[in-house]
Amino acid sequence: MAIQSVGVIGAGQMGNGIAHVFAQAGYDVLMTDISQEALDKAVALIGTNMDRQVSREKITEDEKKAAMARIKTTMKLGDLGQTDLVIEAATERETVKQAIFEDLLPHLKPETILTSNTSSISITRLASRTDRPEKFMGFHFMNPVPIMQLVELIRGIATDEPTYNALHEVVEKLGKTSASAEDFPAFIVNRILMPMINEAVYTLYEGVGNVKSIDQSMKLGANWPMGPLELADFIGLDTCLAIMNVLHDGLADTKYRPCPLLTKYVEAGWLGRKTGRGFYDYRRDVPVPTR
Repeated sequence: MAIQSVGVIGAGQMGNGIAHVFAQAGYDVLMTDISQEALDKAVALIGTNMDRQVSREKITEDEKKAAMARIKTTMKLGDLGQTDLVIEAATERETVKQAIFEDLLPHLKPETILTSNTSSISITRLASRTDRPEKFMGFHFMNPVPIMQLVELIRGIATDEPTYNALHEVVEKLGKTSASAEDFPAFIVNRILMPMINEAVYTLYEGVGNVKSIDQSMKLGANWPMGPLELADFIGLDTCLAIMNVLHDGLADTKYRPCPLLTKYVEAGWLGRKTGRGFYDYRRDVPVPTR
């Protein structure tokens, strides 16, 4: 399974980061989104991020130009059908992902490998809605993709060994490290991380500490580079809530019940950095706690 071309579905935070690292590793990348504006913004952001790498002497100017030349965009999902590997990085909603794969299937080459960058949804269930469950895997990158070294590889019940081996080799070519996870809700990283964030929100909800004291306690007392509420804002509170709901529904254990305060923030549209407000207000020069 020689993989040379890669299709990336979604030009958001994860999609543009995935396109960045694949192009830099020498793969031809075709990125799609439902908005041309989103695609243009993604390419511009990739260019800015690569400029930063050049300034830090991580890559050369020539390497940056070659990588940018390998990135193409399209608004036609079917155009991705001729790529060797497809990585879906759309919204973390199962119905959306299923609809994307359903629309893509008629255009695929028989040998194309399908993957999802989902952070929590069942790979077996997603794969079962396609015509190639044996060539379907979870390919979960961490955010921000160009910086974070880990990629979770998640096999569905039907995933075959050649597919797993092919993706394992891809991760190595990207210069990253893979961790194999079983197909259980939220896999490894988010199975551990999200309940910790959710507990921090409960600590705020119950008045044990305010936003500043909770984040300061974990940064200075547990040596975290970011506090849990600051991290939740960075990830997106809607994503945090979606993963907690997957854990709660999938494992039927009350310890995964999303904190009502997390739900309230999402209902208010206070989703963190991307909307300007979350546990912090980012509309000024210095973020200010909202509680």
